[in-house]
Amino acid sequence: MTDNTFSTAQASRTPLTLLGTGAMGTALARAWLAAGHPVTVWNRTPARAGALAAEGASVAASAAEAVAANRLVIVCLLDDASVGEALEDADLTGRDLVNLTTGTPEDGRTRAAWAEARGARFLDGGIMAVPPMIGAPESGAYVFYSGSGALFEEHRDTLAVPADARYVGADPGFAALYDVALLSGMSGLFAGITHAFALIRREDIAPGDFAPLLASWLTAMTQSVHQTAERLESGDYTKGIVSNLAMQSAANATLLRTAEEQGVSAELLTPYMDLMARHVADGHGDQDQAGLVDPLVRASAGD
Repeated sequence: MTDNTFSTAQASRTPLTLLGTGAMGTALARAWLAAGHPVTVWNRTPARAGALAAEGASVAASAAEAVAANRLVIVCLLDDASVGEALEDADLTGRDLVNLTTGTPEDGRTRAAWAEARGARFLDGGIMAVPPMIGAPESGAYVFYSGSGALFEEHRDTLAVPADARYVGADPGFAALYDVALLSGMSGLFAGITHAFALIRREDIAPGDFAPLLASWLTAMTQSVHQTAERLESGDYTKGIVSNLAMQSAANATLLRTAEEQGVSAELLTPYMDLMARHVADGHGDQDQAGLVDPLVRASAGD
């Protein structure tokens, strides 16, 4: 009775193909297998798919064979070039191609046009998780998707099995853009955390005692992202400012002197401080951080 029940449940689940069984691909495959989805896998190094075969996955001898096995095809490879190489000989006609390979917004847009020219619907994805978070609802993992809205709606439930599925628009580049924007914010945060710990490293201050103070302070400061968004949307970068850029730029001298006294390089802080100083020198000291967004964009555009 148990076997029959499982077979019926499995038959009701969308079958899918997964190309790539590295750490993330394996975690994805296991989540779908655990939920009863028939999964066909392929990996350039066949031995890496062996463990999944023991867990119920079908292993294809080639990427083209794996693509032919199912309409829904998930790709989780090293980079965009490896996606093109893996799918070079595959017939994508009528396939629903979901690319979870990390890439840039332009990679997503170019790959979407490439897939559509070969007869496939296309979604690009940005995974906001590490492998241990996949398949664990309480972990908070989610994946950004962009591209074909029809594809996303049809396969929403299947895509949501490993992690929450969040559709961010028809532009195939948006999933990668959201992904990289969040990761960039994280990188800046980690730079500050690294510098803070470096300042106390040679002192009689236990990192474990300092950590909760740093965590609570950063948690409080992250609320400023909502104020930044409001000011960018309104176009008024001066209303309700408590600590303007002129004050912050002046205070930066103390941060730099302290770093020097502690024997700590300020290389993680100075690019941001330099941008702030230039903006103040240009007459915008009455603004706050929101005012730094536009000159940063203009600098990137070469204006």
